[in-house]
This record gives sequence, structure tokens and C-alpha cells, in this order.
Amino acid sequence: MGEPRGPDPILLTLFANRFMSVAEAMGRSLQQTSISTNIKERLDFSCALFGPDGDLVANAPFIPIHLGAMSFAVKHQMKLHAETLKAGDVLMSNSPQAGGSHLPDITIITPVFDTKTNEIIFFTASRGHHADIGGILPGSMPPTSTTIFEEGANVESFKIVSDGIFDKKGLDRYMIEIPASYPGSSGCRNIRDVESDLKAQIAANHKGVQLIHAITDDYGLEKVQEYMYHIRTNAEISVRNLLRRVAQETGRNTLHAIDYLDDGSPIELKIGIDEKEGSAVMDFTGTGCEIRGNLNAPESVVHSAIIYCMRSMLDTDIPLNAGCLVPLQINIPAGSLLSPSRTAAVCGGNVLTSQRIVDVVLKAFHACAASQGCTNNLTFGAGGKDKDGRTTAGWGYYETIAGGSGAGPGWHGTSGVHTHITNTRIGDVELLERRYPIMVHRFGIRPNSGGKGLWRGGDGVVREIEVLQSLQVSMLSERRTRQPYGMDGGEPGALGRNTWVKRARREDGDYPEGTQGEPEPRKINIGGKATILMGKGDILLIETPGAGAWGHIEPEHLGSPEDVSHLKAWEPRGSLRSKSQPEFGGF
Repeated sequence: MGEPRGPDPILLTLFANRFMSVAEAMGRSLQQTSISTNIKERLDFSCALFGPDGDLVANAPFIPIHLGAMSFAVKHQMKLHAETLKAGDVLMSNSPQAGGSHLPDITIITPVFDTKTNEIIFFTASRGHHADIGGILPGSMPPTSTTIFEEGANVESFKIVSDGIFDKKGLDRYMIEIPASYPGSSGCRNIRDVESDLKAQIAANHKGVQLIHAITDDYGLEKVQEYMYHIRTNAEISVRNLLRRVAQETGRNTLHAIDYLDDGSPIELKIGIDEKEGSAVMDFTGTGCEIRGNLNAPESVVHSAIIYCMRSMLDTDIPLNAGCLVPLQINIPAGSLLSPSRTAAVCGGNVLTSQRIVDVVLKAFHACAASQGCTNNLTFGAGGKDKDGRTTAGWGYYETIAGGSGAGPGWHGTSGVHTHITNTRIGDVELLERRYPIMVHRFGIRPNSGGKGLWRGGDGVVREIEVLQSLQVSMLSERRTRQPYGMDGGEPGALGRNTWVKRARREDGDYPEGTQGEPEPRKINIGGKATILMGKGDILLIETPGAGAWGHIEPEHLGSPEDVSHLKAWEPRGSLRSKSQPEFGGF
């Protein structure tokens, strides 16, 4: 009998899962050895495996915005160091010009060398969001930043470990001294936590290196790399088939969508599909110019959003990898908000504009209604510079807050979830109240904020927080002026809203002459992007956007706003599964 044509499907599945298990093990190691709330509890990190050419091979289900962009970071470091890297070297980078997303996301990259030839055969990499890396505000996510210098440490390339030796002095220089030299900014306010988490990332990468060597020992390097390329090819074929099916089912080879940021900046996409080749040109011409604020998104973020959308629309179970992008030609106009200049502020582009890119891509493919289109970024903290301009010890906290997911042809949206490329947890209430000077009064679903339709959009959430001491508090959010759209006649989701409930204070002139007792608190709409100094007892009320509905439904069939009888029943998952429900395999 002759040799079988193509890869063995059993081995293809085996290697896909072996590669994914490497990333999963890296993630477990990182979570267990980190100390920050952001990484340990909120799971705002990603781990992945890359080929010797820097292309993404496999990842576990971490943060999609990280996974598509990390390949850019690996390839950039290869250009700078490929000829000089050796075993025991580890690289660190977070610059948007070097494949970074926004500055708090620090990438650690470790080359994997063949023990016989001493050639690079893979890379392991991890990216974690660090709660403070300096800049003009605690938390390093300033809503009002206009240049990247205001957002904290900006590192194109730093060999954090050289020949097995950790460079503590170099880390302090990049994280404290350099960012503090910019007027109005400070260095990292909690370098001990950042250093500890970076060491956890280094350890996680090393775990990946060990597991890759174990796989090559089992199967031989030639077989391992052969199936690495087969897995990419399988993803490429899957996307080509998707594009052909879209063209056939719609009867069109040209797709178009446009949506707008809250400031009116357009994000426009035209897609031309070559049905014969199963390829497409995705052209963002028509997108607005660079923004003075921080909603500019690096090109690596655009690619992350697209690779996420393509993988999400596939009906086959394949690892997200670089093969998903092979059939696509992506055109991004230089100087636009999706390809900004080197000094442009970008901290909001990674967490807000990225969500709008996803909405635009899915709208063009007519896949589903808009989700909340926002990550509702909350930061607060203390510390900065002393009177002599020196960085002082302090702290910062950062979290993203859930909202509604969009409905589609055959399903209702989900309420109170992190949508699309966010995929992090929210801060646990008990941990927050134990570690930080705040009190969470309310955290729950925001009723009737999802759009109404044949398939209803998911509801947003309400999060009400009281500060127990004077704190600098910032909100960086979208969908406060433009609703998440519905599709096929479905209604849009409700706008988000951020309200400061400010207690009366004599020093603020809140006690007019003759006032008896304490005046009622003032309710102040702070808009989508603001930094405020909240006093003890003040409350921040965050109401996140709902999501769009799919399909028109006659008004007489809508029922009362409280009527949710037409929604699908929620099926319990995880620890909430009942032991009396054997169909769920209860514990």
C-alpha cells in the first residue's frame, strides 16, 4: 500500500491537543506563582506557543486580544536578537511598535533551543496585564492620556534574563527611572508586585520549554514540526471554506460595515471575497484618522480582533493559530486610528476600539448583533511622586466590568458576561473589600438593558462602589453615546452610564447659609472617560451597556418589560450543577 495522502487525522488531533496542553500548563503555572489580583484572580494573562518563524501555533482559551498580537511581538524580537539569542535568555517587551497591545500588557518571550543542534525550534511566550507600570495616574490606564509617554513604561526590547541571570537593575531602570523622567508621570508605583509577576511569567515560559522538549523526545523534532505546519494548514483550509460558504449563501462577494466610536470616529470595513481561492481582502479604508485621545489601536490589535472573529465563525474545532490569517489580506490605512504614529496614546485602543473592530467585522459577515462593545475599565489607586519628584510607593487596581452579549439567528444574548476579546474575570467582591479601601454596595444584572427582539440581547450589569478613603478613580469606557446595534429588525441595547454620587462637603461649597442637616448627595454624570478625586463616602455607580437583539418581533408579542418567559432557560454549569442532574454529569 502507498503512503496515506495528507496528515494522519489521529496524529493531527493528538498534536493539536499536545500543543494546547503546553499553553494550558503554562497558564496554570503563571496563575499559581503570580501574586497580583490582576493575574492571579482576574486571569488577565495569556500563554502561547510559537513556531521558529514566530507564527502562533497553539494557545489555551485565554485572552483573544493578546493571542493574535503576540506573534507580532515574537517576530519583532526575532528581527532584533535572532542571531544573538542563546539558551538562558529571556526577552521582555510591551511597546505597541514592537507587537504590544497597550503598555500594561507586558510580554515575556523565551526561545526553545534544540538540545542537539542548538537551533531555535519554538518560542514560548506569556503576556500579563500589570496593574501599574507608571504614568500620570495609578493603574496606568489614564482616560485622558494624549501621548504614550503618559501611559507608563514603554519597552521595545529588554533582555530581562541573560544567560540565566535576572537583570534587576535593568528592570528598575525601565520600569521606574525612565517613565518617571516624563513631566507629570511617575515610575511604577508597586515594583515589587510587578517584578514578582514578571518572574512568574518567566517561570511559566520555562515550564513550556520543558514540555516542548518532552514532546520532541517522544516523537522526534521532525515529526513534531511537520504536524505543527499541518495544524496551521488545517486552520487555513477551514477559513477558506468559511469564506466560500459566506459568498455562496449570501450571493455576494463584497461585504461592508461601518460603526462609530462615541466621539464619532468611523471604523469602516470593506471585504472582497474571492470565492474560487477562498480568500478575502479586508480593507479598512474610510476609517477615521489618529485620535488625540487614547482610542488608537496598534495594527497588532486589529489582527487580534480579526483572527478572533474568523475563529469564532468556524464550525470546526481547531486551535486558534496563524493559519486563520493566511487567506486574508488586511489593508489598514497609515495614519488612521488603527495605524497610529509612534507617540500616539493607545491604552484605550486595546480594550475599547478592539471591541468595536470585532463588532464591525461580525456586522459585515452578518453574524450577530452588537455586544456591549466596551470593557468598562475601572482603575483606582494612590501613590505617585513626592515633592522632590521621586517615585513613591503606592498601589493601583484595575478591572474590566461585564455587560451584555449580542443575540444571533437562533440564540438570545447572554447577560452579565465579558464579551468577545476580553475574556477576563471581574474582581471578586470579598477580595476587593479585604485588600482595598472600598465597599461594593451592589453588583448585579441591569434589568431590561438588552435590546428587545425575536432573539433578545443580553443585559448589562450594575456595579456600585463606595470609597472608604480619598482615592483617584478613573473610568475608561465606550457605548455611552452610541447604542450597540441590533440586527434584522432587533432593537439596540441600552447605553452605558457612569454616575458619581458625591457627598456634600463644606469645603466644596455644598452647605449654603442656613442649611439644616446634610444636603442630599449630588449625582454627577462623569461621561465615558474621566478621572475624579473621590472623597470618603462617595459612590461610583457604573451601569454597563446591554447588547443588541436579532430579529423583529411585533409589539403585542413583546409582553411586559419584566416578561422573560420567551428566553431560553439558563443551564447550570460548574459548581452550580445539581448532583441530582445526571445529564450534566453532576459532581
